[in-house]
Amino acid sequence: MSAFGGESQAHMRYLLFSDVAAEEDLPNVARLFSVISYAEKVHAGLHFRNLSHLKGAYTVNSGAGFGPGDTLKNLEISIEGESFEVEEMYPVYIETSKFQGERSATIGMEWALKVEKIHLAMYMRAKKAVESGRDLDLGDVFVCEGCGYTVEGDVPDVCPICGSRSDRFQAFP
Repeated sequence: MSAFGGESQAHMRYLLFSDVAAEEDLPNVARLFSVISYAEKVHAGLHFRNLSHLKGAYTVNSGAGFGPGDTLKNLEISIEGESFEVEEMYPVYIETSKFQGERSATIGMEWALKVEKIHLAMYMRAKKAVESGRDLDLGDVFVCEGCGYTVEGDVPDVCPICGSRSDRFQAFP
């Protein structure tokens, strides 16, 4: 539940950060925020579907970085959030889901962890560009609708994380 909440917040936060980057005339950084926002939506969907066995309503507390600002600050918030997911959140959630015998939740979280490492690297690259006073050099980007795998350049024939075919990738040219 917390993973769903966190990914849902990341999805919306990155959409809002995209708007700020567009206003600052950083179209590729804006596109990167939109791309990763879509991937976070895919992650939220994976987690949501893994909760279908639950009955009733639940309150979920999700830690999320707030305090939006200019694009550089928003990239710093994004790097902090992705680092938390990679270093702390997903490793703990994966072990917990294994302990609880939730195989499909474990798989979804393992997929998300692999993708978050990619997002972290992409945000770090964007931050370096913005710190240098320029927009990010970013080619066509594609996101796997099965797991959120995010790739710049060519679409793979098969997703290296979840095995989805290339026609299941969303393009962000």
